[in-house]
Amino acid sequence: MSRIIECIPNFSEGRNCDVLEQLAKCAGSFPGVTLLDYSWDESHNRSVYTLLGDPDGIAGVMFALTELASRLIDLTKHTGEHPRMGAIDVMPFVPIKNMTAADCVEISKTVGARIGNELGIPVYLYEDSCTAEHRRNLAAVRRGQFEGFPEKIKLPEWKPDFGPDKIHPTAGAVAVGARIPLIAFNVNLSTSDVTIADKIARIVRGSNGGLKYCKAIGVKLEERNTAQVSMNMVNYEGTPLYRAVELIRAEAARYGVSVIGTELIGLSPAKALIDCAEYYLQIENFNYEKQVLDNHY
Repeated sequence: MSRIIECIPNFSEGRNCDVLEQLAKCAGSFPGVTLLDYSWDESHNRSVYTLLGDPDGIAGVMFALTELASRLIDLTKHTGEHPRMGAIDVMPFVPIKNMTAADCVEISKTVGARIGNELGIPVYLYEDSCTAEHRRNLAAVRRGQFEGFPEKIKLPEWKPDFGPDKIHPTAGAVAVGARIPLIAFNVNLSTSDVTIADKIARIVRGSNGGLKYCKAIGVKLEERNTAQVSMNMVNYEGTPLYRAVELIRAEAARYGVSVIGTELIGLSPAKALIDCAEYYLQIENFNYEKQVLDNHY
């Protein structure tokens, strides 16, 4: 495969196994596309699928998945800890091999236009695909969530980039864009008090003056009775994972709370994990390119 693109759609479903399996079957049915991984969380009521393929295959499968999700997922009946505005909530395209950011922007616009025109789902372009700076940040686009969008979409500054000027009655709206690799990474705490996770998230996230490339919210994992700091690390080299863990550990100690584990959602670049190994093992004079065996074959 000479050109490779990654897409990591997030669906507002993490409890109905039949729906999750239908989405996985669809994702794995397109020529030129490989479903690398999919995972879900019942408390978040959300699932993340990771697909790799050629541009045409990825564009085709993402339209098919959006159509399927719009039939299977009804947001009027959806509850969960994670913010959401659509059945397929966000659709990022990431360049992997012989693809540029500009290529991914074009694909995001092509797929977004088709979703808006053929499925009647409002589409908002975000990150590198954004058509206005106030739409770059996904959190800003999604603010108000599904329940608040019928009013938000009427505002001139929140007119969709594609599709109708009204929210889809059950599938909501979708954010489509191009970006660099992002790592979905969560830290679980030894408490069920979500207010502690909320306070720590406010300290950690970049928009509050914390870690520059970190987006964070506090959630509660009901099935585990555990509070969690749920994060998107949007530039793992600018803000490595271990830095987020150590800041959370220090802030948690203020409340007599400890870190009991972490979660990696979906896939991660190898270097992000090796950077953590270098830090915690205190390896001196480490050279990633030369000393990692996997880089030589």
